Amino acid sequence: MDVEIRQATADDSEIIALAVVMAIGEDSAKMYCGEHYMEALQEVAKLKDSQYSYLNALVATVGRVAVGAIIGYDGDMLQRLRDNTLAVVRKYNPDLVVVDDETDGNEFYLDSICVLPEYRCHGIGRMLLMAMRDKAFAAGYKTVGLLVDYENPDAERLYVSLGFERVGDKMFCGHRMRHLQSRTLYELF
Repeated sequence: MDVEIRQATADDSEIIALAVVMAIGEDSAKMYCGEHYMEALQEVAKLKDSQYSYLNALVATVGRVAVGAIIGYDGDMLQRLRDNTLAVVRKYNPDLVVVDDETDGNEFYLDSICVLPEYRCHGIGRMLLMAMRDKAFAAGYKTVGLLVDYENPDAERLYVSLGFERVGDKMFCGHRMRHLQSRTLYELF
């Protein structure tokens, strides 16, 4: 399978929105964005300065088909990015309940990742994670972090295999999460 990892464009808003939904779950997406959550998240993805902006995303393609995406950004910019995100989301869900912060800053934060089900088990998730992590390190970030649900040990094993280590726990969206970070580039074989 010939997979290409590339910078996302505004035209990739659907796969970016799907990455967010797959990361937080459909019920949480509805609670956050309302019944039209995909439409709201696609609008957010088309912004230049939002949490889920296409400028903060990489996309995996097979042929010309987008099959996965990852979103990451400077954790110190979370509040500004979230403010722009919420400005759109509130149009779809005026009763929006704001969730806890995913990152405390001082790290490049990997927010969401997805690979379409029919393309899983081909290493695409690993490629997306490595590409975004390496992009962050190349940009001068010293720490890359993410959250993983305690109930998702397979994802945690993947992150650990890429050099991420547990640094703490966090409650997020009602779930107990592990906070993992990678502080250096690792040679992976």
